[in-house]
Amino acid sequence: MKIHIIDTGFFKLDGGAMFGVVPKALWNKQNPADEKNLCSWAMRCLLIENGTKLILVDTGIGNKQDDKFFSHYDLHGDATLLSSIEEKGFGPADITDVFLTHLHFDHVGGAVRFSRDGSRLVPTFPNAVYWSNEAHWLWATNPNPREKASFLKENILPLQESGQLQFVANGHSPFGNISLMNVDGHTEQMMLPVIHYKNRKIIYCADLIPSSYHVPVPWIMSYDMRPLQTIEEKQDILRQAADEECILLFEHDPVYEAALVEHTEKGVRIRERGALRDFLIE
Repeated sequence: MKIHIIDTGFFKLDGGAMFGVVPKALWNKQNPADEKNLCSWAMRCLLIENGTKLILVDTGIGNKQDDKFFSHYDLHGDATLLSSIEEKGFGPADITDVFLTHLHFDHVGGAVRFSRDGSRLVPTFPNAVYWSNEAHWLWATNPNPREKASFLKENILPLQESGQLQFVANGHSPFGNISLMNVDGHTEQMMLPVIHYKNRKIIYCADLIPSSYHVPVPWIMSYDMRPLQTIEEKQDILRQAADEECILLFEHDPVYEAALVEHTEKGVRIRERGALRDFLIE
């Protein structure tokens, strides 16, 4: 197995929304906001070589929306989904599976692009199976008013129309060496891949723990549909990560890819953070 970080660039979101009830005097020390109260966040995906499978985990925001849409998020950085995949020696046709933790636009936007003639939307990865789960798919395609703006039909429906969409059955991973955790605090049935790598576990935290700054249990996002459930789910995963020395991999941390955590008198806290490769040294 080989694991590659896929950088897809950065975007900006309101700091208050990203840190919920935590006072700005505290969170601004971690990720300082600009004059509009916006903070930069990564959109960090994974590419996993797993036997005959080449698995992409999440796809970033993509590039097919109009200028008005992107003006709200101030995209920046040189990396894109496809350029990062190509840097690893692969192209879109090489991807066998695209695993979508959930269907919010900053996680699934790159899954679909315009056809070469610009006439229609097609899956970006023509030979891939796209994986979601039925409960989350139903949630995303019949969205509640609060979450509706995060589920864009142009990101989602072409996957089903192409025939490339499949659902994970009963929470069981379709891949060897990768198991799944299902969580419901952020959105219905978000899936967190747990990669079993050389006697280590790497937990891809998606939006349950979007950055290393969000490790303290009360530091949760205002975007979460069920905040108290997010807290319970975070507590469980952080305890496991501290007990088993799991590597936490952060999708949105603007600086740090990964971290180890430990038990302290104040609860589970960061022990060490850095690049994923720092924690995978033989």
